[in-house]
Amino acid sequence: MSILLFRLRDVPDDEAEEIRKLLADNAIEFYETTAGNWGISFAGIWVKDKAQLVEARVLIEEYEKERLTRVRMEYDQQISEGRGRTVMDVIKEHPIRFLVYMAIIALVLTLSIKPFLDLAGG
Repeated sequence: MSILLFRLRDVPDDEAEEIRKLLADNAIEFYETTAGNWGISFAGIWVKDKAQLVEARVLIEEYEKERLTRVRMEYDQQISEGRGRTVMDVIKEHPIRFLVYMAIIALVLTLSIKPFLDLAGG
């Protein structure tokens, strides 16, 4: 019976690729399931052999510690060089998404406050 080793939901592509390579380099048999076309299925990396599960988890834990240190250093370097990503950068990258989110927020606020304004006015 297969055992879930690593969930792939919200995992960056480079991290998922590094996990696959780590497992392959250490001769750990695994297979992968995707989230499907609509993103509603369970995406993960599964180990076929229960005996390899402990070894695989140790490898991934060590990898995660190393990745955390590496990514944190890269982020700190970007901030110190003034290349850090700001809110304005995100808005510039996806202006339509930003406008849609603002419209949804305005709609929710309007629907939430309107009953109270109607009570006060009449």
